Amino acid sequence: MSTESIEDAVFKALANGKRRQMLDAIKLAPLTTRALCEKFPDMDRCTVMQHLKVLEEADLVIPRKEGRERWNHLNALPIQAIHDRWISRYAGHAMNVLSALKDELKG
Repeated sequence: MSTESIEDAVFKALANGKRRQMLDAIKLAPLTTRALCEKFPDMDRCTVMQHLKVLEEADLVIPRKEGRERWNHLNALPIQAIHDRWISRYAGHAMNVLSALKDELKG
């Protein structure tokens, strides 16, 4: 998969609020699919599984099967790659522009 299509999958996954909430839920520790379903009672199991599939396709969730349970682990590396490629570069530029504006206004 190309870098661009990987980035597209990550942006697609992060575009949905429920999926971001699911990532937040597994941020500190992995959860079983059953535990995720319990955390999101407004969604049925099928919907939770569909969201997990999108997150897996973006490599944001790594599932591990242990017996009958499926544990969902956060993989934050794709988010870090997005940050490094997009956010940090633009944030640095924005800070330079704001700093120059501040200096100009003081001048």
